[in-house]
Amino acid sequence: MSDYPTLNFSEVNVGDALPEQEIDITSGLVVSGALATRDYEPVHHDKSVAQAAGLPDVFMNILTSQALMTRFATDWSGPEAVVKSLDIKLGAPNVPGMVMKVTGSVTAKDDASGVIDIAVMGENNIWGMHMAGTVQLALPQGV
Repeated sequence: MSDYPTLNFSEVNVGDALPEQEIDITSGLVVSGALATRDYEPVHHDKSVAQAAGLPDVFMNILTSQALMTRFATDWSGPEAVVKSLDIKLGAPNVPGMVMKVTGSVTAKDDASGVIDIAVMGENNIWGMHMAGTVQLALPQGV
């Protein structure tokens, strides 16, 4: 049993908003996210290569964005929720010095399967939409 509560399916309603989350985009986050996901493309850890590609600095890879989107949903739901799927579309790059605000809300609820859909948007403070998509979670049925 976890010390962290998990939402039950019956506690969630379509339209529920998740608490906003702000994430400081740092060089450490960008580089460690790329390395943790074995993405060794130089544009994610070598500023000069990223600048030669036309960006001001190293930029976040898609796997880190997927992880941040998933974490946003599971931080809200609790540890017993099961991620069923993730659908993500990337927009503007995230580079160090930006702040990404992540928002989301419950958009669908399937009583038969206990699965909910959460629409998630991550926008950085310079170029706007970085990521948008849907996270599907299976929640405990509870009592």
